[in-house]
Amino acid sequence: MAGDTWLIIGLGNPGRQYARTRHNIGHMAADVLAARMGASFTSTRAKAVAATGRLGMRGGVPGPRAVVMKSLTYMNVSGPPVAQLAQFHSIDPERIIAIHDDVDLPFDSIKLKRGGGEGGHNGLRSMTQSLGTKDYLRVRAGVGRPPGRMDTADYVLKPFTAAELTTLPILVDDLADAVELLTAEGLEAAQQRFHGRSTAV
Repeated sequence: MAGDTWLIIGLGNPGRQYARTRHNIGHMAADVLAARMGASFTSTRAKAVAATGRLGMRGGVPGPRAVVMKSLTYMNVSGPPVAQLAQFHSIDPERIIAIHDDVDLPFDSIKLKRGGGEGGHNGLRSMTQSLGTKDYLRVRAGVGRPPGRMDTADYVLKPFTAAELTTLPILVDDLADAVELLTAEGLEAAQQRFHGRSTAV
């Protein structure tokens, strides 16, 4: 399986109390990807659950092989499970994709990039430390800035507003689409398709 497999991480926190918060939009996208593959999440030795299959099945043609994972650790220690699964499946950093919330992007926007800084995101910081490199791919889900003087850490742990919930399913589907296009056609094609999308409420 090594060499042609992607490791896709939906970043988030474990536990029902965090399931519908902004910080867990990566988990939401991972759930969609697993459902599209027709795969179920199963426990691993890496303090994570993972679903394995082929991406892009909706068109009837199997896409690339992928391991889609959600860490069972909290966000700030996401890195060790990612590094363990990457090592177990012999997946290099250039074939690792992190899906995560980004407060520097307006709600309902998507950006993709390889490498760069973590922007204060504890999940990315932990991944970089554990992988020993920043050179992995990121699918960034805009969740907007906190209102007023609200602390960013408090903001990302709050649920989406009623208005945002009307658009959230489309955003999560588009995040999954972005991952599929990224793995099938590359970063530039995915950037051209998803950068600048605007259906924000």
